[in-house]
Amino acid sequence: MKKQRWALLTMLFALMLVLAACGGDKKEDAGKGTDGGTTDGGTTTNEETNTEQEEDGFSISVENEGTAIEGGTLMVAMQKDEPFQGIFSYALYEDAYDADLMDFASNSIFKSDGDFLLTDEGIASFELTEGEPNIVTIKIREGVKWSDGEPLKIEDLMLPYNIIGHKDYTGVRYNSFFRNIVGAEEYHDGTADTISGLNKIDETTLELQIKEVSPGLFSGGDGILTYAEPSHILSDVPVAELVEHDAIRKNPVTLGAFVIDRVVPGESVQFKANENYWKGKPKLDGVIVKVVPSASIAKALEAGEYDVSLSFGSSKYVEIENLTNIDVLAVPELYYSYLGFKVGKWDTETKEVATDLENSKMGDVNLRQAMAYALNVEEVTEVFYDGLRERANAIVPPVFSSFHDASIEGYKYDPDKANQLLDDAGFVDVDGDGIREDKEGKPLEIKFATMSGDDVAEQISAFWLQNWKEIGLNVVYTDGRTIEFNSFYDKVEADDPNIDIFMAAWGVGTNPSPSGIYAHTAAYNFSRYTSENLQTVLSNIDSNKSFDATYRAEQFAAFEKEIAEVAPVVPMMYRLELTPVNKRVKNWSVEYGNTTITNLELVELVADAPVK
Repeated sequence: MKKQRWALLTMLFALMLVLAACGGDKKEDAGKGTDGGTTDGGTTTNEETNTEQEEDGFSISVENEGTAIEGGTLMVAMQKDEPFQGIFSYALYEDAYDADLMDFASNSIFKSDGDFLLTDEGIASFELTEGEPNIVTIKIREGVKWSDGEPLKIEDLMLPYNIIGHKDYTGVRYNSFFRNIVGAEEYHDGTADTISGLNKIDETTLELQIKEVSPGLFSGGDGILTYAEPSHILSDVPVAELVEHDAIRKNPVTLGAFVIDRVVPGESVQFKANENYWKGKPKLDGVIVKVVPSASIAKALEAGEYDVSLSFGSSKYVEIENLTNIDVLAVPELYYSYLGFKVGKWDTETKEVATDLENSKMGDVNLRQAMAYALNVEEVTEVFYDGLRERANAIVPPVFSSFHDASIEGYKYDPDKANQLLDDAGFVDVDGDGIREDKEGKPLEIKFATMSGDDVAEQISAFWLQNWKEIGLNVVYTDGRTIEFNSFYDKVEADDPNIDIFMAAWGVGTNPSPSGIYAHTAAYNFSRYTSENLQTVLSNIDSNKSFDATYRAEQFAAFEKEIAEVAPVVPMMYRLELTPVNKRVKNWSVEYGNTTITNLELVELVADAPVK
């Protein structure tokens, strides 16, 4: 990449580290900072297990020194109360569980560092040449092979672009970032046979032409894709058929440390070591990942059935905090949960958001704000999560410290203010039954969609209903119940007419730009809110002008201001990502830029079975 751009980015992220180091004692600061160190003044070492220990008691890595056995199988629990979808393609998957599974057999071509910047240490590296158009030159290492022995080639890097840009693509990644590629829209609309800005230069070099360059490019944004697809297997499969193809669902080839050996749909995935892994064969023989219900995850860890637990719920921490056979690692997660209001629909023809505040049941900003003020999020974080989650004040999580606006108060619990907003807006109790009618004096029923889960999740959902009842609103579950995870997102994405409001969450990825979720062209914009000003601000965030760190921070602040004032979505909670690790696991880390998932070939076991 150009030296002056690198210098600017270095300065920008140096600012991030300074701000992170001054983060105070809030819960989101517990764990590691963006540079892989602590946010509150240093580390200590636990001599028995050789862990890098934070002052709050959580570690970011564990080594468990001892003589490693030869080979062995890592047993991994995925805490989940419903089946996983099992779409093993970065171009096609849609939820974090499939992403977690793919991490063990990754087709990623770039490595990123602790500042979430792409480096030249992975399979591929890139350089930027600015101009009209801007040219990103991507080079791959020679000698890299797929798990079936076929060499990686430039066509494998081109295939994901051709899948996502295809007119028959039904996924969610044809968005504003992808449209930043020269010729992407013409290819998608059928007026061109190829993406003109995508060109093979030679057997190891790909040229990508993009319209706008922003700092997001260096974190995998602006249209650059960070993964490959095996063209020798998938190039002849019609795009419309890919998502159900065996090469996606059952036996995908991989560039990662492991390769999928057997899938029990929705229940488990068995991996074996990739003999052709470019970093060398892993030290483990394999990995088995099984879905484990939240009700039994703590007992399973205590009994030594698993070495690692993925997507571990913080509400379960109290059940494992005194176990002696595990260490619990933690980092502030790239995550926020939120309350969303349906204020429009997705136009399937234009593939854009169509906002309709005037005719939407949730179109009155006073109603949205009142419902936000009514929620006692603070009590939930303390009672149900023991402080491991914190009320969110803004969309951008605190881990992006240069762009997180700590000055925004957000919607603190204030039922008096909620009642006043509803009174002033004309939502009053006409018949004296304690329930407010709409502004025309007609019954007002608000349908609330939320995911089913463990007992704690169900209690929290019921608590939200009670909060809203206390300000006189009749809020009922969509379809009379909480909804299974996969069905929930299908309904939300389809703008089910039985959903007025919904509670969901985002893992935001390593590029802090919110365009992928809030742009008018983003299928993930589930509230269906947009405005001319919001589109301008999002474009500014992803523009060349944002190489000025002050300017970019100002644009993030403008984005947060509009979302906070209009309240199409209301951020609810941030959380620590907890990872329980058994004492027999050697070399496991959750440190950003140095996670075990990017160094799986180094993981070893110091016993034949997990410690009980």
